Amino acid sequence: MAKLKLDLHDIYNRGDKIEAELNRIMQEAVDRRIELVEIIPGKGSGQLKKRVLRFLNQPDIRALCHRIEKDDKNFGRIFVHFRH
Repeated sequence: MAKLKLDLHDIYNRGDKIEAELNRIMQEAVDRRIELVEIIPGKGSGQLKKRVLRFLNQPDIRALCHRIEKDDKNFGRIFVHFRH
């Protein structure tokens, strides 16, 4: 199973860059027909994770993916599943 991984630790405080990277990884997954994207916002205060979840719940982004899963074993990780 093909998987992409996006670690947001390096850009956690750069709002414009976060949005651009999220858009890029979602588009790359669609273009390359990747089944799973792992997004790592990290544990921290949870604000970055909330921001990522708000991004993923936008109607145009929601239409691209099949399912969004919060990792129950690791609070700082989100999986986005695609069905192509």
